[in-house]
Amino acid sequence: MGMIDDRFNKNVFITSLDFLFNWGRRSSLWWLQFGLACCAIEMIAASMSRWDLAERFGMLYRASPRQADLMIVAGTVTKKMAPVVRTLYDQMPEPKWVISMGSCANVGGPYDTYAVVQGVDQLVPVDIYVPGCPPTPESLYYGILELQNKVIKYETMAKRQGPDAAERARQADRADAMAAQRG
Repeated sequence: MGMIDDRFNKNVFITSLDFLFNWGRRSSLWWLQFGLACCAIEMIAASMSRWDLAERFGMLYRASPRQADLMIVAGTVTKKMAPVVRTLYDQMPEPKWVISMGSCANVGGPYDTYAVVQGVDQLVPVDIYVPGCPPTPESLYYGILELQNKVIKYETMAKRQGPDAAERARQADRADAMAAQRG
């Protein structure tokens, strides 16, 4: 028995400040407003009253990349838009996460042309791929839940093995996801 056992009532929780910050980071991802094509309409629909993604997950759309920790790339990325996508990604603070939403963002969709990037993973490292043309709001929900699981795994590994080991594992997970998406 420790010194603080039975000292507080049952409704008082004792935890570390790191755990509290990590819980807050995982439970309230702020995403960058970045819709490029028809998938953006589905992303917007997911935040409307029927699905209410932002309320349920404590998420906020942010207009500035310096305040966002999640980028959802929804739609076709053209080669003219590619430098802008990369610049916005580079301006986001660490740790930052990326969801590729829709067939066009994942692999270029039906547009196998010189002007379309054949997968946003050629520009920025992607953590979660949400398939569909366009994907439904439910698919985006599933992608967000999977991302939260990855954030938990990353934070746990960073605490136990250090941030460098966690970042190496994250890069390996991203490489595996890209290989599975391509193959």
